[in-house]
Order: sequence, then structure tokens, then C-alpha cells
Amino acid sequence: MSTAASPAKRRTRDTWTSQTGFLMAAIGSAIGLGNIWRFPGVAYTNGGGAFLVPYLVALLFAGIPILWLEYAVGHKFRGTPPWAFRRMNAKGEFLGWLCVFICFVIITYYAAVVAWSGSYVFYSITEAWGEDSQTFFLSSFLGTVGSDEFSWTPVAAVAIPLVLVWACILLIASFGVARGVEKANKIFLPLLVVLFLALVVRALFLPGALEGLSAFFTPNWSSLAQPKVWLAAFAQIFFSLSVGFGIMLTYASYLHKKSNVTGTALVAGFANSSFEILAGIGVFSALGFMAHSQGIAVSELKGLTGPILSFVTFPKIISMMPGGPLFGVLFFSSLVLAGITSLLSLLQVVSGAIQDKFALTPVKASLVMGIPTTIISLALFATRSGLNTLDIVDNFINNVGVVGCAIAMTLYTALVRPRLRGLRRHLNSVSAPSIPPVWDYLVGIIIPLVLAFMLVTSVISSISEGYGGYAGYLVNIFGWGSVGFALLASAIVTLMPWSHPHRSSTSSTSKEIA
Repeated sequence: MSTAASPAKRRTRDTWTSQTGFLMAAIGSAIGLGNIWRFPGVAYTNGGGAFLVPYLVALLFAGIPILWLEYAVGHKFRGTPPWAFRRMNAKGEFLGWLCVFICFVIITYYAAVVAWSGSYVFYSITEAWGEDSQTFFLSSFLGTVGSDEFSWTPVAAVAIPLVLVWACILLIASFGVARGVEKANKIFLPLLVVLFLALVVRALFLPGALEGLSAFFTPNWSSLAQPKVWLAAFAQIFFSLSVGFGIMLTYASYLHKKSNVTGTALVAGFANSSFEILAGIGVFSALGFMAHSQGIAVSELKGLTGPILSFVTFPKIISMMPGGPLFGVLFFSSLVLAGITSLLSLLQVVSGAIQDKFALTPVKASLVMGIPTTIISLALFATRSGLNTLDIVDNFINNVGVVGCAIAMTLYTALVRPRLRGLRRHLNSVSAPSIPPVWDYLVGIIIPLVLAFMLVTSVISSISEGYGGYAGYLVNIFGWGSVGFALLASAIVTLMPWSHPHRSSTSSTSKEIA
């Protein structure tokens, strides 16, 4: 039986209603929590203004090329990662499911951070954290245990909003691509931009804002000679654009056959980077105000990245500034919206793959996916160990799982027909601008080598030094265990038979892979 579906069958697959709808969903996926709390700190500690040089190089020579790769595979083979890679070669299905289960792991803890942000929207109104925002966040709010402990004790302040987050995003996912994900992004993304622009404008007029911007943009040109700065730039672009684990591949599979894929990738990539720089401006304007208020230099501040920046440092700033509650509501509402748009993209990878393989409707797929993810999310990340567990899982599933999956994806598409040349020809046949032949070498050789270096460095460091001062058994269970779970689950689901009537063949016609 050929894998080619009949025209009638193909028309039943959900699609974006327009190129604009797809573009907004792609940008919404890329713009996430990492844009707001990761990029400013990474840029500041890696050369300030000089960091923008390797950052732009990484965007042009790694980020955009991998975006084009995912768009090419998804658009040509019209399926989520398991089906798309299977159509290239039957053995590729495992790689597709690895992408899916990496997304599955990420959504279980990503939803918890969105829930934290939702709670802090309301905490901002009364500045509930009081004089000590760190003690409030770690003890009063999360009830965090030590780095060598694990606790199943639930935290109601996290569990209740987490259930609401899951109810919201699963409801959206149940409406499918056009009526659910696309409509939600058309609402949430413009709202996010408006709220964040208001926040940035307010921050720019705070006393000390210029000192903060100077610290952020002042270039340390000598840093460009350090390999770690270039690796940091590639890592930031890689994680920020949501590439390498099937999100953009899945989104591209819902495009119409005649779509300008390459141009859309350029717009999405530069829109994401523009938002990151905007986030840096807003964050460091606020940090400049904080340093000015305390009579210290910006370089003396601590907690300039990650959850501590958002949930400890920013609450301090909110308490210091005039009209702080409004600033807090804007900031944490922006985190909620950025988190939801990214969560929806992760969910669609899992939901879409389930629909492809088991012939389920979006509603049934949401239930099949939603019940286990919600249970795992509540059991692990709505407890007193939630912050520690989240930190460990996030480090390993990104630095080992995502990077490893991206290496496998680039090598697989370079070696299996139609290979990169065929994928490039496909993109050029439907899109503008055209992709030059050098793309084949970037994706097939250069990018895998850079990613392999990142992976090896991360693995060696984790094995020799552990991670974050956590007890070894916690790192093994939740760190290496999360990667092992994704691999094992991928193998099990790959062995299951396909239920979809026109997606059960293990071969592809020569016409499809030419």
C-alpha cells in the first residue's frame, strides 16, 4: 500500500486558515519564558553589546537554517515528526517519537512556571512578598526543601493554578489547529506585545534606567575571543527559536501546499530575536533602577537570570518603584501569555502525533495526552520539591535530550532520501527567497558539529561534577531519568501498530521522496 493518502483523506487534515495565522503561531511558540528571563542575563554575562555579534551569527547560520529544515520536512511530508520521518524511512519513526516525548517532558514542568506567573499576577496587586521576596518565593510560596531532599508534600498555592492552566490549554488544544491554536495565538500574541511594550516604556523612564542599559549594551570586545561566548550564543538561539525537537516541523505540516515557507521562517526568526532584545531593554532598565535605588553598580546585583530574576529580583523592583503593582501585573501577565503560547506549540506536537498514529480527534487526543501530563505535572512540580525537580529536569532534557535530538535530526535528513538537497529543492519550489546550496553543508556538517560539541561538553560536566549541587540520586532519577524516559517511551510507541487507515504503510513512493 502506498503512503500517499487519497485527496479526500488529505483534505480532512486540519490546516491553518492563513499564512498570517501560521506566522503568529510560529512567533508565539518561539517567544517564551526564556526570551524574558534568559536572554538578558546571558547577553550581560557574555560580553554585553559585543554578545550581539555571535548572537546574530548564530541566528543566521544556525537558527534560520534549522528552521528551514523543520519547515521543509513538515511541509513536504505533511505530518508530525513520527509520520514525517517514517515517510522518509520506516526506521525514522523512533526519532519522530523522541521529539514528541521530549515535548511531553517539557510541558509537564513548563506549565508549572506558567502557574507561578499566574499567581504572581495577583500577588503583585498587594505586593504580597513583603520585604523579603526571596524568602516569600522559596519558603512561603513554594516551600522548597533542601537540595539533597525529595518531598511529595503538595503545595496548594501551586497546585490550584496549575490545574487551571492545564484546563485552559487542553481546552484550546481540543479545538484543533485552526479553531484552537491559531485563534488563541491571534489573541494572546498581540496582547503579549502590547503588555510588554507598556512595561518596557515604563521601565525606560525609571531613575537609573540609562545605567542599566549601559551595562546591558556596553560591549566587551575581548569576550569574542572566548569559545564559551560563541557557544552561549548558539545555545540561546537554538533554545529560543524552539528548533530541533519537532515544534516547527509540526506547525509546518498544517500549512497549505502552496505556502511561502522560507520567507515565513525569516520573519519568525527575526521577530523572536527582536523581542529578546526588547526584553533585554526592559529588564535592564528595571535593574538599573534597582541598582540606582540601592546606591550600587548594576554589576553588583545578583539574580539576573532564570526564575530568581522573575520571582525574586523583579518583585523587589516592583516594591521600590512608584506604581509598582501595575508594573508587576504587566510583567507577570506577560510571562503568563508568553508561557501559554509556547505551551500550545509543545502540546500540538504531542496531540498531533497521537492523532496521526491512532486516528483520534483533537478532543480525544487532548484527553489521552492531558490526563497523564496533568498527573505528572501535579505530582512532581506542585510539591515542595517542585523547584529543585524542575531545575534538574529542565537542564537535562534541554542540554542532553533536545541537543541530542537535533543532532540526530540533522544527520538523519542529511543521509536519508530525499536528503538535504531534495528538501532544499522542495522549499525553493514553493517559497521565496531561495535557499542557496551552502545550506546543505551548514545543516549536514557544521551545525551537527557545533551541537555535538555542546552535547559532549554538557555530558562530561554532568558526569564529572554533577549538577547544581543536588544529591546524586536526584540528578540520576530526574535528570538522566527524564532523558531515559523519552528514549524508552519512544521505543514502546514506535512498536505499536498504526491505527490511521492511510498512515500504516512503512514505505514511501519514489515520487514522494524524490
